Amino acid sequence: MRRRGSLITVREMRDQMTALALGLLIGAAGVVGRATAIEPGTTVDQSNVVQVKDLLPPEVYAHFKKGEYANKLFDFPNSRWSWDDGFAEATKWNAEHLVLDEHKSPIDKDTKKRPDYIRGLPFPDIREDDPEAGYKALWNLDYAYYTGGNSHNLTLLNWVSRSGVDRASVQDVFFLYYEGQPRQYSPPKNPQNVLFQFLAVSVTPNDLQGTAALGYRFKDPTKRDLSWAYVPALRRVRAISPANRSDGFLGSDQSQDDGFFFDGKPEDFDWKIVGHKEGLRFVDPDSIAGKSERKPLSGGGWRSIFSNNDRTIGYMVKDWKGVPWAPAAAGLAKRKFWVLEGVPKDRYYLYGKLELWIDDQTWQGAWNRKFSWRGELLNVYEVTGYATAPFNDHERWWGSTFALQLSENIKSDRATASGMNAPGADAPNDRRIPLDPDFFEYQTLNRFGK
Repeated sequence: MRRRGSLITVREMRDQMTALALGLLIGAAGVVGRATAIEPGTTVDQSNVVQVKDLLPPEVYAHFKKGEYANKLFDFPNSRWSWDDGFAEATKWNAEHLVLDEHKSPIDKDTKKRPDYIRGLPFPDIREDDPEAGYKALWNLDYAYYTGGNSHNLTLLNWVSRSGVDRASVQDVFFLYYEGQPRQYSPPKNPQNVLFQFLAVSVTPNDLQGTAALGYRFKDPTKRDLSWAYVPALRRVRAISPANRSDGFLGSDQSQDDGFFFDGKPEDFDWKIVGHKEGLRFVDPDSIAGKSERKPLSGGGWRSIFSNNDRTIGYMVKDWKGVPWAPAAAGLAKRKFWVLEGVPKDRYYLYGKLELWIDDQTWQGAWNRKFSWRGELLNVYEVTGYATAPFNDHERWWGSTFALQLSENIKSDRATASGMNAPGADAPNDRRIPLDPDFFEYQTLNRFGK
């Protein structure tokens, strides 16, 4: 063969063919990569989850890999989340004035005292090289949740095994917040310097009916939580150690410190940032799409309407092939997270280390991984995220069409699911409602416990 009057050697021909073959292989690989990339609208399941392995906690990835979870990927743009009027201004003031004291509690840097009322994100500027960043991120998580306001929920608490629901309970739960929400919703006076109060009463089954728990969280970082329980069989109110907040609530795998995601007292732990990364989380797809509904309540506040309450978890769905506690109604969305590590100061606390994945824009928690004091993973708490929607001209509401907090016991291969509305045509799922502080008095336990 000639090339411009000269012969092409066998070696030159071999080199050209090799280069051509390599080019074809690289091009094919690129086409295949693009064809199999997981894009919004694709269901993440056993067949393709390996492509997002690094975006999930290992134990959650394992569920997908075994065919026990299957969830569609959705786009969750930051534009689908916004705060109430005045929230941004409060956050800006906080950035200019708030610092942490020696107990890691927020104070005004000028007065050296905690402000009478904190609203907005206490510490919007989080930096990985800041040794106090873990505490600051956790305070942001708390106040982002408190802004949702006083609440009343009649909710299910279900014990779920591989065979389905083993036990179910209906809980009547109230929270009163003294900070965080628009100020008109909080009590005008706070003589006990309380941050929040809660009351939970068991409605069903019969053997738990009347069991009640009452708790106070104080602003004073040196004052531990006060907790009481009324046990009908004993017909008495008993004080509970704050360390018991890590124990399983009513024998379930969820604890009071789980709450909305992590509801322990920040000052009771040593916190640090261990990562800032992209990952996947469970979300409410209809909420992101703006399909959520709510109605105003005559006494004030609003009630969310749960349209997906009958398909939240796998066991509710006909012919479900995955694990019974799988979050069936949830989608997946890629978000960016601050990853925190917390070690309790109380050696009697059930867990020796917590790992929290917190959305760095909405400040909603996603994954709460709990380890033993020896470093062994014991439990993972999986929480669904959602978007906001306008409630009125000045306020936004949490536009969820279902709610799920899923606590999986890794060792026992079981889970506890909560957040779903209790059966009934119009079960309360209420926010920013008026609540009387007297309702949370010690004597209330006896009244509810009868």
